[in-house]
Amino acid sequence: MSKSFDAVVIGSGQSGSPLAVKLAKSGQKVAIIERARFGGTCVNTGCIPTKAMIASARAAYVARRAADFGVNIDGSVRVDMQRVKARKDEISGKSRSAVEKMLNDTSNCTVYRGQARFVSDSEVQVGEDILATPQTFINVGARAVIPRIPGLSNLPYFTNSSILEIDFAPKSLIVIGGSYVGLEFGQMFRRFGSDVTIVERAPRLVAREDEDISNRIRDILVNEGIKVELNAECLELAGSEGKISARTSASNGPAILGTHVLIATGRKANTDDLGLENTKVKRDGRGFIEVDDELRTSAPGIWAIGDCNGRGAFTHTSYNDYEIVAANLLDNDRRRVTDRIVTYAVYIDPPLGRAGMTEGEVRSSGRKALIGKREMTRVGRAYEKSETQGFMKVMVDASTKEILGAAILGTEGDEAIHGILDIMYAKVPYTVLQRAVHIHPTVSELIPTMLGDLQPLC
Repeated sequence: MSKSFDAVVIGSGQSGSPLAVKLAKSGQKVAIIERARFGGTCVNTGCIPTKAMIASARAAYVARRAADFGVNIDGSVRVDMQRVKARKDEISGKSRSAVEKMLNDTSNCTVYRGQARFVSDSEVQVGEDILATPQTFINVGARAVIPRIPGLSNLPYFTNSSILEIDFAPKSLIVIGGSYVGLEFGQMFRRFGSDVTIVERAPRLVAREDEDISNRIRDILVNEGIKVELNAECLELAGSEGKISARTSASNGPAILGTHVLIATGRKANTDDLGLENTKVKRDGRGFIEVDDELRTSAPGIWAIGDCNGRGAFTHTSYNDYEIVAANLLDNDRRRVTDRIVTYAVYIDPPLGRAGMTEGEVRSSGRKALIGKREMTRVGRAYEKSETQGFMKVMVDASTKEILGAAILGTEGDEAIHGILDIMYAKVPYTVLQRAVHIHPTVSELIPTMLGDLQPLC
């Protein structure tokens, strides 16, 4: 059956859902299609469930350190993984239900359950219905990449999605991949009681970060008893469920032994089953949809928003994609992807907050710059909390005095980075922030002090 809509949104993630609602409230007749769970990656397998579990892991970590703060706990600290999972499921479930209810309650918005597939640039099939529309917005997200590792196909393994469904802590977990996902899960399960080994083929963890940050992150993890294997170019797995061995070119001794394996080696777009071959939409080698600065694809009337366009891999960039499209289409307010500053957090503990360019990128640009650094041991708030691991640093353009980038690896770094980020968006000299009076005692109060001690970046 053929039906006509002013707009069709494929996927109910963090850009698709609010866009469908805004288009419908503007008076357009909208259809939104969801084949699985409402809310996309963030709600179901990303930010919300993982950070809920990280909170449980931190509670266990703090409880084990209670005596350091003069608090005595009778008996050992035990983690009830069934309760951890139940709490995570409850939090995630409420968010998912809220998204579904919002869409179902929106006038002019029809919700379809099923697999969407393009018939042409202006037609999308779901079930037996053909939805004709001049505007289609693709918000289908991404999933874990499964690398070609000898022996892997013979073993059960976890991805970032499936590991959320277990209600136990593996006795020993081998994490393949030393970037953000692998590090967050590795530290989390170490705090739940698992022996953890992180295997990374690069010479350092989170290789996109500066070397000093990578090294300090490694120190933080090793201090918690996590084993790290780097330069693992040649990796081979063997064994069976519960008895797994991994050998790498970097292993001079016995094989790495584990009961379970987590694959955390990157993401690929969920675009291979959309029928895009029936459209003019172009994709890159990993399946990500190519878009312009306003998120239009190469096909007229089709946009790609969220993780599937490869222009950001975070909930905040996905939501910003919605804002860009809505502003351009409905508000007569031109907004572009290139207007936003790269910013994100890595939710190890302590967290890493990042904004703008890395030190390496500033050096590669060839511009004259200044740099300021501050160890967290010199931050009163961190010292009072006995959480002094990490440091903060900031890079400034020597000519314009505008901040180029910053990193805060330390307690509350994911929050404190926003003060720097806001100054960057304002495009004002760093001296505005340097002269600001911040509350004591906080982590943010040391940022003006750091900016008052800038040195040439040599």
